[in-house]
Amino acid sequence: MKSTGGALIPTGTASAPPNCRATLVKKTVALLLLSALLLCVLTKTSLHGIGNCFRPEPRSIEQRVKKILTETPLIDGHNDLAILVRYVYKNHIYNESFAKPFKDGGLNGHVDLPRLRSGMNGGAFWSVFWPCPENGTDYSDEAYASSVQATLQQIDLMSRLKEAYPNDFSPSVDSSSALEAFRKGQLISPLGIEGLHQIGNSAANLRRFYDLGVRYATLTHNCGNRYADAALWEAPLRKAPAQWGGVSPEGRRLVNEMNRIGMIVDLSHTSVDTMLDVLGAGRAGWRGSRAPVIFSHSSAHAVCPHPRNVPDRVLELVKGRGSLVMVNFAPDFVSCVDAPPGRDNGLPDFYPPNSTLSHVVDHILYIGNLVGFDHVGFGSDFDGIASTPEGLEDVSKYPDLVAELLRRGVSDEDAAKVVGGNILRVWKDVDAVAAKLQKENEPVLEDDLPDL
Repeated sequence: MKSTGGALIPTGTASAPPNCRATLVKKTVALLLLSALLLCVLTKTSLHGIGNCFRPEPRSIEQRVKKILTETPLIDGHNDLAILVRYVYKNHIYNESFAKPFKDGGLNGHVDLPRLRSGMNGGAFWSVFWPCPENGTDYSDEAYASSVQATLQQIDLMSRLKEAYPNDFSPSVDSSSALEAFRKGQLISPLGIEGLHQIGNSAANLRRFYDLGVRYATLTHNCGNRYADAALWEAPLRKAPAQWGGVSPEGRRLVNEMNRIGMIVDLSHTSVDTMLDVLGAGRAGWRGSRAPVIFSHSSAHAVCPHPRNVPDRVLELVKGRGSLVMVNFAPDFVSCVDAPPGRDNGLPDFYPPNSTLSHVVDHILYIGNLVGFDHVGFGSDFDGIASTPEGLEDVSKYPDLVAELLRRGVSDEDAAKVVGGNILRVWKDVDAVAAKLQKENEPVLEDDLPDL
């Protein structure tokens, strides 16, 4: 017992000495920090993610953007560098007129190595596009023969470009090796064909293109084909009439074959009926693609009512199928208004004031808010468009685009999905469906050949 101003209290209940209290506080703080660290580690799914547990969270927009683009590869769904090299340089990449500006900066168009690095690009689906035949309604093998040859030349171009710059471009990759390439500092570099006229009516060509590094096939370009209806016809550009009412019977078989081999189905450039068919909401009797699909370079129809954009009812199906819309930067698809009455080509009017980076973000936010940020990405169409929105002049501007997403309330987690996480997920899911179908001995689609 001790006295405190006349009162007696038991010594066993006296306050702990100061040094004991300090030790207790330190132990409590250490235990709380250890618990928080353990919780962080347990919620991460990879060593890459666990590393984040030991780093302070960035505070400024610029720091947050850098963190996102350092940890998640920014993958553009559609880059047209190859066709620009064909038109401007005739696929000659070893002479100084191409090699110097490509390596050091200043190449024609929207893409070169310094701008790719400045923009913290993590990769792209490099389009090996070739235009529709002059007569877009002639679906014969003869009409398509030159398209197949040109496609092989474009694939060869990209293969040679990868070989010439091995520190910059990955070799052929699939979903399981993409992140490894990113961690090596290489641009993830799968290829894409843009319109099934490029396969020349042959599933065999589709498979060979896959073997050569093509990982998605757009069902149509600005012409229909034996497999599906397009959104537009060109020369002159106009809304396309329906030929099949969506996907033809032959097209259904080809989509099944794409699922079997792991070729991503791309619905950009297709008609709404084709979209509905492939997403399982079209005509009775076909459930559509068994794997998720993408729109490699399309925007939101509700924001810009262009036939190339994706309407809300299709966006809902995209969500239901775990699929993805990668927003296009082409000004005509970003900023438009309904045409005045009487126009017969089905196209809206371009509205220049809205052709800005901010309006591209409007499309991304619209899709993200409607169906979730798991279902939206970037599909620039750089080097395939004559002009760009203000603020998105080339591939170096991507950090500005991500910064605007953050400024407008998109979380860091959702922004990481938009820049590349979503396309990696879809790609992985497509590969998983292919592995399952092959394990189940899904029949190979064989071409019906004429007699010799």
